[in-house]
Amino acid sequence: MNICLFSPEEISSPLNIQDERAQHILKILHKKEGDTFSSGIIGGKAGTSVIKKITDENGKEGKLFFEFTPESDGKKLYPLKMIIGFPRPIQLKRILRDLASLGVQEVHLAGTELGEKSYLNSGLAAKESARKFLMDGSTQAASTHIPELFIYPSLKACLEQAEFDGELFALDNVNPSQSLFSALKIPPEKATAAIGSERGWTDSERELLKQSGFSLLSMGKRILRTETASTSAAAIILNAMGAMD
Repeated sequence: MNICLFSPEEISSPLNIQDERAQHILKILHKKEGDTFSSGIIGGKAGTSVIKKITDENGKEGKLFFEFTPESDGKKLYPLKMIIGFPRPIQLKRILRDLASLGVQEVHLAGTELGEKSYLNSGLAAKESARKFLMDGSTQAASTHIPELFIYPSLKACLEQAEFDGELFALDNVNPSQSLFSALKIPPEKATAAIGSERGWTDSERELLKQSGFSLLSMGKRILRTETASTSAAAIILNAMGAMD
């Protein structure tokens, strides 16, 4: 946790000692009264907070009083959207954390024809549960801005309901037109990348993607896990955009 994030309502209120942020500040960072810690408002300003007072530090009713000073607008998200075929929950946690750390703008989770249907019924299919891992990735990156999250029952529903602009890439090692690296020779200003679930896309899903303007591209001959393909593709595209400079 490289920044403690607060809602606009929380930023002017003391933290309960039992709150995980207070526990991190006191037990991991070993902060005391008068010390400072990095903080920010979710979706807003980033800055520094000064610990003004700690009451009943070892009790359940204790409070950590702090004063926040905004210093910047925070690290903005990059104009990259990701469509991810709904993976197994343990993979999804890592994908959401990593994509948030990288600073993608939106994450669209979609059920796929070859994906395991039970994954969509898991606890992580609830937006609030999944959003926690986006928060974790954002705090790791010391960012106040968190990617938006969308969940759909199918790729078809995703493509029909969402708006995707800029360059449209779909990773596919079955019938790619060219490599992702070749497609990025002209750096995109905006982009969307679609990654299938563990068993990839079906022919009908490939056709849907092509009809929606996506180019089928490869990232080499090796078959990658969804989490590896997602973070690798995001990093490659962001690098082409100049976000890694």
